[in-house]
Amino acid sequence: MPANTRADVIADPAGTLLALDFDGTLAHIVDDPTQAYAHERSVAALARLGRVLGQVAIVTGRPVRQALELGGFDGLDGLDRLVIWGQYGAERWDAATAETVEPERPEPVARLAEELPGWLAERGAGHVRIEDKGLAIAVHTRGIDPELIHELAEPLSALAGDLGLVVEPGRQVIELRAPGIDKGDAVRALVERLGARQVIFAGDDLGDLPAFTAVEELRHDGIGGMLICSASAEQDALVARADVVLDGPDAVADWLEALADEF
Repeated sequence: MPANTRADVIADPAGTLLALDFDGTLAHIVDDPTQAYAHERSVAALARLGRVLGQVAIVTGRPVRQALELGGFDGLDGLDRLVIWGQYGAERWDAATAETVEPERPEPVARLAEELPGWLAERGAGHVRIEDKGLAIAVHTRGIDPELIHELAEPLSALAGDLGLVVEPGRQVIELRAPGIDKGDAVRALVERLGARQVIFAGDDLGDLPAFTAVEELRHDGIGGMLICSASAEQDALVARADVVLDGPDAVADWLEALADEF
């Protein structure tokens, strides 16, 4: 089935799942990830869309609690049915029930948290920013040294392999996490849960590729699908596969507002 058009969504809003990544899509990428607040216009547009669409979902690599804090979603009128699937779907929050599911920290991730500062220092990278997500550890080089991320990629991949972890590369970040669910699994599960007849997914980075693949496969199964890339000069892997290419989070906000204006 071809990609959705805006008319398809307007004709069947209750059958539509709108799922979005957070960083780089709803929020601008910033040096300090704890300050990456969601775009106010996007949040307002999602609140409008939440009243008419079958499901609005945030599918992010961030922990659920971070996404809630930085998005300001909790208790927002119009988002009373919002779901956030964090850490690629391993963590879940449902606005309708206020229930949060947070798995226990895997032992290999705990080991990594202990070993990583010394490991980085031995390689002359003790000045990078380490973000402990509980289920994963991320190494950020944004605002520090743009070339360092490439120097660390291979040794961090080897370290992940030694610990039985998987690597999620991103824009000036490398994340090591336990294997299991990815954003593609999350999108498929959300589609099945809603019984969605069409799905829109918006993302910006390599971690969103499994979600793109999931939507492409769902199209073959008769589910309508639209793929949106929040583009940047740092990452173009999604551009060729996207139905709509937008110039970063500001343009995503414009697109969401335009869709909300249709109802």
